[in-house]
Amino acid sequence: MLSTLPRLIGHRGAKESAPENTLASLREAARQGARWVEVDVMLTRDRQPVLIHDDTLNRTTSGFGPVPDLTLAELKQLDAGSWFNPRFASETVPTLEEALALILDLGLGLNLEIKPYPGQDVPTAQVAIDTLKRLWPADRPLLLSSFEVPCLEVARDLAPDIPRGYLLWDPPADWVAIADRVGAATLNVHQDRQTPESVAAYRATGRPVLAYTVNAPQRAQTLFGWGITAVFTDAPGRLAAALGKDVPEKNP
Repeated sequence: MLSTLPRLIGHRGAKESAPENTLASLREAARQGARWVEVDVMLTRDRQPVLIHDDTLNRTTSGFGPVPDLTLAELKQLDAGSWFNPRFASETVPTLEEALALILDLGLGLNLEIKPYPGQDVPTAQVAIDTLKRLWPADRPLLLSSFEVPCLEVARDLAPDIPRGYLLWDPPADWVAIADRVGAATLNVHQDRQTPESVAAYRATGRPVLAYTVNAPQRAQTLFGWGITAVFTDAPGRLAAALGKDVPEKNP
């Protein structure tokens, strides 16, 4: 599935131009020419998978408090777009099912980040994977990722055929052993924290290295030069236009 991994992946859709993790953002990413998108999944109080990044509703909706305090029906009453721009006032927090249907309709590949509320690692992974098994065709490009090792372990056990990405911020001393244990297919790393040496160490494991979140063309060029395979970007169209023919088509 990773053979179709593009060099630029829309981060939470195209969050520079539309409210993140909404259907509008997914449509905007496709309009800008993105071939893959990355979105985050979390559970509501009634264990429904929805697209949202933060543990609380405060930043990206008209609601307040922890995401799992609300049922899906209650969450759907919130405005998830006006905070970004009043013209997106009709946007709601989409369910994972709604997002998958649109992503498939748009012909995009998907990196689904399992983003559990604290203490909900296992059930979030279980519900997300069950939804993917029901709705995502086996021949469509898909990568599951998470910072949380228990989520990756659940994914390994329940969906061994779906590639897994190990998300890293400050890598633990045993990150190689963890990547091996969860069967990580990619290493997804923070771009600000990288050097030629760190990228070389990641690549030495034989895994593609993906960097988040890259919005400056010069930084993208530098990372590609170090051997980064793909970057997550809030602005896939702008970055692609700025890089032009400088975007490598193949891994170095």
